[in-house]
Amino acid sequence: MTTTFITGANRSLGYETARRLKEAGHTVIVGARDPRRGQAAADALGARFVRIDVTDDASVAAAAADVGAHEGSVDVLVNNAGILGTHDAADQITAADAKAVFEVNVVGIVRVTHAFLPLLRKSANPVIVNVSSGMGSFAATHDTGRVEGRFVVPLYTASKAAVTMLTTQYAKAWPDVKVNAADPGYTATDFNGHSGPQTVTEGTDAIVALATIGRDGPTGAFRDRHGAMAW
Repeated sequence: MTTTFITGANRSLGYETARRLKEAGHTVIVGARDPRRGQAAADALGARFVRIDVTDDASVAAAAADVGAHEGSVDVLVNNAGILGTHDAADQITAADAKAVFEVNVVGIVRVTHAFLPLLRKSANPVIVNVSSGMGSFAATHDTGRVEGRFVVPLYTASKAAVTMLTTQYAKAWPDVKVNAADPGYTATDFNGHSGPQTVTEGTDAIVALATIGRDGPTGAFRDRHGAMAW
């Protein structure tokens, strides 16, 4: 049985990823910051809930200890938790705004990955999926023919570019762990006021595909539901 821990799994992409992986036979652990929403999501899925705030060292350490005590190991870690941050114009963005976005989207991944790596290394096929975005792709954001090229969101885009680079560096550093980044694409979720053209299921295609790779699967890749993403 494959044991999978997902951060931000109480709604939208995280919840749908949890649902699909459980349907595929995974033992899914729903990670979420809000205990009420996290438990409700886990109950609906028939999964176990573990509270985790990716911005808090003690919370992340406690979550890893909880999983270690109950499941003993983790086969798949999906770093899904993320925020968009401020909607202010670029000239109004402050250092505090930047810290808030990077603390969740980038530092949060480092924090969770560091805490869960010992549990992953107990697996015969350890896999990490970092949920990045085409908004962090230099190629996509410079292409005005793509939706990513029509938005100016400095902090979110910079944080997701950092997530993708972090992914490739982890993949090079840890040949025993497959580490990949997924671009959900422009999906209708709470995150964007349900404005995206893709369904939440379509938005999780790349995440689920990368979470279910075998021992011969890729590492250091950046993919959306159609295939490889340009950097």
